[in-house]
Amino acid sequence: MSFEEAIKDLGSAIIVDIEVTPGSRSVSVPSGYNEWRKRIEVKLTRNAQKGKANEQLVECLAELFGISSSNILISSGATSSKKSLLIKGISYKQAVSIFRAHLMK
Repeated sequence: MSFEEAIKDLGSAIIVDIEVTPGSRSVSVPSGYNEWRKRIEVKLTRNAQKGKANEQLVECLAELFGISSSNILISSGATSSKKSLLIKGISYKQAVSIFRAHLMK
């Protein structure tokens, strides 16, 4: 299976399972897909201190999807590298096509 396993359709919103690597040299959203953990991989430049990496993650996803950062909520894993994000304002199909376009580069 592919990265679609990391995205769950809730009808009015989606849940995306992500694995974050903070403190990277460059930002890469998404950077790949971990098929064993079934999570979309993301690399961030900010370190995981005082919520800085989480802020950057939300900002980058909002920019990627073209939505407001207020539509993105870290529903689980706020202090872990493995996170689930609730994202409103984008459909499952839109999310899949955006991730596909970036992951297939």
